[in-house]
Amino acid sequence: MSEPDSPEPDLSSSGSRAPEPAVEAAAGLLRARGLGGPFACAVVTGTGLGGLAHGLAEAVSVSYAEIPGFPRPSVSGHGGALHAGLLAGRRVLVLEGRAHAYETGDAAAMRLPVGVVRALGAEALLLTNASGSLMPAAGPGSLVVLSDHINLSGLNPLVGEASDARFVPMVGAYDPALRAHLAAAAAEAGIPLHAGVYAWFSGPSFETPAEVRMAGRLGADLVGMSTVPEVILARFYGLRVAALSVVTNFGAGIGDGDPHHAETKAAAARAGDDLARLVTAFVARLPAR
Repeated sequence: MSEPDSPEPDLSSSGSRAPEPAVEAAAGLLRARGLGGPFACAVVTGTGLGGLAHGLAEAVSVSYAEIPGFPRPSVSGHGGALHAGLLAGRRVLVLEGRAHAYETGDAAAMRLPVGVVRALGAEALLLTNASGSLMPAAGPGSLVVLSDHINLSGLNPLVGEASDARFVPMVGAYDPALRAHLAAAAAEAGIPLHAGVYAWFSGPSFETPAEVRMAGRLGADLVGMSTVPEVILARFYGLRVAALSVVTNFGAGIGDGDPHHAETKAAAARAGDDLARLVTAFVARLPAR
């Protein structure tokens, strides 16, 4: 039986946001191109994980380059297109690729896409990423549902936001009901699923062994260079959030851990089938929109 959905958190105490013309312009263009909502959820794919987008039925796709204000990912292993279609009989949005803070120095690089997800009628956002593991039991190829995060970057995508909506509460940011859906979906699909805390480093250089040891002592189970800004932005826009991490390597200094980008892409691609099966089973548990 599905877990009950969590109620939409009340963010009214944080103040209302001003209208965002750029979000409305982009959303209007996408509606005109057939990408109007509602949607059961939206999914952001990380390094080497874009194959999910190509499994949609009745898909409509628009390149990021055609959407005013959308970032153009510069990292190999990240596509650059927005797809709408059917997955497990539900309409979903798939953002194939993301922009990272390390590409431009802007932690808010994904603000417009996340705002557009909400404007198009999605209520939940599932983020995926590739990460380094600090957990001996969760080696390369493992899937981990994030339970919380630690921001070690010193960056925040809401710096400069003028309204009191910038004071976003982060307790329960990784929605408990969505995490329960993921756990149940993994059990149904026969896919082992770990849980852990993700530490965000700004990148683009990989972490040093000393930094990995520090992160572990602070309570992190995974390290990576993405996701946290999108979680903050999603909560800013009132979206429910869940996140899945594909372990591509052990963190630097753990065993033979000496990560590099080619390894990350290759390992993520190998785990892509399990991730796609898990996301499909997860979406099937969501209310149809």
